[in-house]
Amino acid sequence: MSATTDSDERVRDISPLRRALIRPELGGIVGTVAVFTFFLLLAGNSGMFAAQGVMNWATVSAQFMIIAVGACLLMIAGEFDLSVGSMIGFAGMMVAIFGVTLGWPMWIAILLTFVICMTLGAINGLIVVRTGLPSFIVTLATLFILRGFSIFIPQTVERKTNIGGIKEAAEGDWLASLFGAKIGQPIFQWLGDQGIIGTFTRGNLQGKPVVEGIPMLMVWALGIIIFGHILLTRTRFGNWIFAAGGDAQAARYVGVPVNRVKILLFMFTAFCATVFAVCQVTEFGSAASDRGMLKEFEAIIAVVIGGALLTGGYGSVIGAALGALIFGVVQQGLFFAGVESSLFRVFLGVILLLAVILNTYIRRLITGER
Repeated sequence: MSATTDSDERVRDISPLRRALIRPELGGIVGTVAVFTFFLLLAGNSGMFAAQGVMNWATVSAQFMIIAVGACLLMIAGEFDLSVGSMIGFAGMMVAIFGVTLGWPMWIAILLTFVICMTLGAINGLIVVRTGLPSFIVTLATLFILRGFSIFIPQTVERKTNIGGIKEAAEGDWLASLFGAKIGQPIFQWLGDQGIIGTFTRGNLQGKPVVEGIPMLMVWALGIIIFGHILLTRTRFGNWIFAAGGDAQAARYVGVPVNRVKILLFMFTAFCATVFAVCQVTEFGSAASDRGMLKEFEAIIAVVIGGALLTGGYGSVIGAALGALIFGVVQQGLFFAGVESSLFRVFLGVILLLAVILNTYIRRLITGER
């Protein structure tokens, strides 16, 4: 009996090495270590790892993380959303139109923008599940539609494609502060006074710490990562996500509401894009029609770097967050190292190719393909 059990591949032990290799976070972990090591050697004395430098690349990474988590969950479910970048520009413009042009209270402008964008996400999902069309095609169409509206609406209303005045309109607004404020300012002021993180010493900035506080953008990124990770790994809905992406028809046979799962995930990607947009416009104080360009592809690349398979059914929110961290560190690291910034796009292409090759190898380990 024992001999039979030992030879049964269904109960065979998996070696620690193979168990480590098939973890979706592996690529993100390796890439993070490699990128930090590289820039420590190349730009360690440039200020990149000083307080202000850390805040720079951490802020950029947080932007990528917010949209990468939504893209990750949707990709694990076997779908893509190419409208994320246009949704960012569209959402920011809606906040500006409602809050500045129409003069509505900013909290109403923000809430209404979330409702509109998540409804558009639901429409994307409904079209995909009802027609059976590839989500790549459906959301590619939405990409052009939203980008067109992002240009047409402000041109029609304001005769321009850039609307300012958002900071003034948001001043004192309780909801806007949840997206544009900074937390921990007394702590950072004390650190500056003690000389731990340094202070500005010129003009009216004298005595002001180089880092004033933690932007709410980072808080949102951390919260979305924690929420996405728990949802994916600790809930029944997370099991449904994996099942929908692994084999949707088999999942339906065992009672998984595949269509509902996918529609909700399209809505979540729209939610993440809107969070990104509201944080962005409250920080810069303006909305522009070209905001969010190529962000959909950058989010997908971050997810792929983080170990998700393009075929669905496999991935990790933590891996996607590490992929986004790699993006932020490289984008700012090239600046600190004095390297031509256009090479960042070269990096994107190279890292995507390497990540896909690694993911293909991992898929073969999982499935036993040759």
